Amino acid sequence: MSVAFTKEESSETAAETLLPDRPISPHPNLVTEAGLKALEQQLQQARDAYEAAAGIEDINEKRRQQAGPLRDTRYLVARLRTAELIAMPTSTDMVAFGSTVTFSRDDGRVQTYRIVGEDEADPKAGSISFVSPVARLLMGKSVGDAVEVSGQELEIIAIR
Repeated sequence: MSVAFTKEESSETAAETLLPDRPISPHPNLVTEAGLKALEQQLQQARDAYEAAAGIEDINEKRRQQAGPLRDTRYLVARLRTAELIAMPTSTDMVAFGSTVTFSRDDGRVQTYRIVGEDEADPKAGSISFVSPVARLLMGKSVGDAVEVSGQELEIIAIR
């Protein structure tokens, strides 16, 4: 086997393990206390995964196993550096960052979401990002107020 073939193979393998950075949102990085703790925990998990892969003897496999955790570490460090901790709302008079809001839709469905930071949003688990279209329309509104989203009216029925 020629040395040129070996070098070419190594550089291709190295290039395969360079993952593109995770995109960082242009919006302010607002976080709840739980969101900040989750980011810190995710960073520790990424660092642990990177360190666990450090023991792999095969250099190409080590690079592959460390690529994801390294990319995640860069992202999470940037998000923690720019995190703005927002205190829980002190009033339930108006929808705000950190509020849990219940609204009814024209079709009779009733939904409840907590408005949180982008990294902690999980609609299936009942949380939406403060920059989502629904959250942006609801913020600043009170019980009884209605907003229109995609041709459908949402009426706020509870804030906590």
